[in-house]
Amino acid sequence: MTAFRTSDADAAFTRPTDWLAIDWKACWCEVRKLQSRIAKAVGERRWRKVKALQWLLTHSFSAKALAVRRVTENQGKHTPGIDGVTWSTPVEKSEAINSLRRRGYPPKPLRRVYIPKANGARRPLGIPVKKDLAMQALHKLALEPVAEMTADHNSFGFRPERCTADAIAQLFLALSQKGAAHWVLEGDIKSCFDKISHEWMLRNICTDTRMLAQWLKAGFIEEGKLFPTEQGCPQGGIISPVASIEVILRTNPIS
Repeated sequence: MTAFRTSDADAAFTRPTDWLAIDWKACWCEVRKLQSRIAKAVGERRWRKVKALQWLLTHSFSAKALAVRRVTENQGKHTPGIDGVTWSTPVEKSEAINSLRRRGYPPKPLRRVYIPKANGARRPLGIPVKKDLAMQALHKLALEPVAEMTADHNSFGFRPERCTADAIAQLFLALSQKGAAHWVLEGDIKSCFDKISHEWMLRNICTDTRMLAQWLKAGFIEEGKLFPTEQGCPQGGIISPVASIEVILRTNPIS
């Protein structure tokens, strides 16, 4: 394992940043290399090395820059959390990169909003502040190669480079063969996101558990009141889908 000092990682927090001068191709190359090393370590079941490489990735300038870029250029870039901050200017984005520090980091409560469901009910969403979204995006980069190596080959939800068309193609391959099954069963896990055990997630998901615990226990603000979150994975966070899929696939393996 490559040894390096904490001060080496801290340099990524303090070096001057010009958002408009960032080489995004170089950032992606650096992150992809670390993700490939994480995936290889997972395949070899070298979990201490996985953790070390995840630490390197989440402390790298490139990963932080990509995390800020994701939350400031996606569809919800203009949607603020409880602090009203959106990081809309290059200067704000540059400062945001240097603000992504693990030490002394406290997440803020989520802003509770509701979206209508087809059955007339409302689905609760928790909107994190931009800094919390960026921190989640940063740690998702480190968790994703683990999830990809441990997930079922025929799962398609919340997976990078996979879409509905891929699921349809797999169904066609499975059902068009001679002697294929005549029935397709559809299942739904009731209140999946809402009821996931925090303790199980912290014991079994290969990520920075201190950070994950803080996001899970951050609570939410509704009508000016703070409500605790004792179970479930908040819908609206960037890391939530990957973390939840890790839980589903580990507890309900599909052959």
